[in-house]
Amino acid sequence: MSLLQPYFQQCLFSVSCPCPSLYISVSKRSFISCCSSQSQTAVVNGTLDSRTAERDEIRLGLPSKGRMAADTLDLLKDCQLSVKQVNPRQYVAQIPQLSNLGVWFQRPKDIVRKLLSGDLDLGIVGLDTVSEYGRGDEDLIIVHDALEYGDCHLSLAIPKYGIFENINSLKELAQMPQWTIEKPLRVATGFTYLGPKFMKENGLKHVIFSTADGALEAAPAMGIADAILDLVSSGTTLRENNLKEIEGGVVLESQAVLVASRKALIQRKGALDTTHEILERFEAHLRAIGQFTVTANMRGSSAEEVAERILSQPSLAGLQGPTVSPVFFMRDAKVVADYYAVVICVPKKALYKSVQQLRAVGGSGVLISPLTYIFDEETPRWRELLSKLGL
Repeated sequence: MSLLQPYFQQCLFSVSCPCPSLYISVSKRSFISCCSSQSQTAVVNGTLDSRTAERDEIRLGLPSKGRMAADTLDLLKDCQLSVKQVNPRQYVAQIPQLSNLGVWFQRPKDIVRKLLSGDLDLGIVGLDTVSEYGRGDEDLIIVHDALEYGDCHLSLAIPKYGIFENINSLKELAQMPQWTIEKPLRVATGFTYLGPKFMKENGLKHVIFSTADGALEAAPAMGIADAILDLVSSGTTLRENNLKEIEGGVVLESQAVLVASRKALIQRKGALDTTHEILERFEAHLRAIGQFTVTANMRGSSAEEVAERILSQPSLAGLQGPTVSPVFFMRDAKVVADYYAVVICVPKKALYKSVQQLRAVGGSGVLISPLTYIFDEETPRWRELLSKLGL
């Protein structure tokens, strides 16, 4: 028996507990407390309490450390929403373009908790964090579900060796005769809400979970767990520790998301308008990533005739079709237009092919420039948000 086994055995709980609110504390060795509150809420009878309601400032929570923090600041900067800190050690900052918004740097899980308590109005965290610490609370609304960084997935992993050598799916894992009430499958994880929920939904009855700080990948080799449930990016760490993912074992696909408090959006003055501006800036920037404007001159008898030649080429349609404008110049004291300027939007992967096709239909003087923003009509995400709010 491993020397750590007695310690971990004090930190085990079963998925059979019917209570949706579970709290596990390894440090205090108090292993499970059912029906305990997640945080001291500031919401009373569906409204913000007087202390929180008196606050005029809109608060945005951002991750305080790590890769997620750096990528979040980069995204905001790319959207012309640079965060200004007087002192890098301070946990409070401002975004000058959003005068009534304060930025608060917090741990990701605390951002979710403070959204629920009313201490924050908006936050940027991973979807895994929202799902684990939000626990399906209806007050949390995902405003933007794909900020295109922080990509990972929460997955079950088992050893490549021993009794698991020929186990390659969740179904096969569940059917192993080794798991009984007396000897359940032991899973090490930090996801004490999503883990049991996933196992229960997939019919795994004889399962217990242990929590641990640090690298979970060592737990099976140390004999303190049979499997782990953890976030996976490239999978390299799993492979280096002789672990493998299995079919059907992915709990959640995750990336950075913009999340908000429903009550704050409805009740706090300016919160919805600020959220709209942030959302529009995000959408415009993300839509423009990898897109280029291609401009060329073409001789033609009319704009329609030039457009017909352009649209005969599959890579030249652009977002909604080409823009064709006459190029005017003086000839014999008269303003004439023998040439037309063609402007299209092209993804990076089709850039060279588009230039070739433009040349093939008579294009010349081709100019290429990267796009920074693409502002379209009102985004579907904004309409979805208004619908969720009943507005």
